[in-house]
Amino acid sequence: MNPHHTTHSPAYERIKANPKFQRLARQRAILAWSLSALVLAIYYLFIMLVAFVPGWLHLPLYEGSNLSRGIPLGAAIIIFSWLLTAWYVRHANTRFDALSAEILEENLA
Repeated sequence: MNPHHTTHSPAYERIKANPKFQRLARQRAILAWSLSALVLAIYYLFIMLVAFVPGWLHLPLYEGSNLSRGIPLGAAIIIFSWLLTAWYVRHANTRFDALSAEILEENLA
C-alpha cells in the first residue's frame, strides 16, 4: 500500500465538501495570515528603528531617567504579541470551535 494514499471515510468527504467547513477554513487562514503579517510588520519596524535611528531608542524615557525608550518599546511589542495571541486563542475557542462542533454534528449525526 502506498504510504501517501489514504482512503477517507464518507464522513470526512462530507465534512470537506460542506460550505460551512470551507468558510471556517478560509476564515481561519485569513485571520492567521493577517495576524502573522501584523506581528511581522511590527517586529520589522522595530528592527528598522534599531538600524536607522538607534539614537532615538537610546534617548531617556523622560528627563532624568536611566531607562531608554528602547526598553519599554521592546517590552510593549512583546506584550502586544502575547495579547494578540490570547485574543486569537479566545476567538478560536469560541467562534471556530463552535462552528467546528456544528459542522461535525451535521455531518456525523
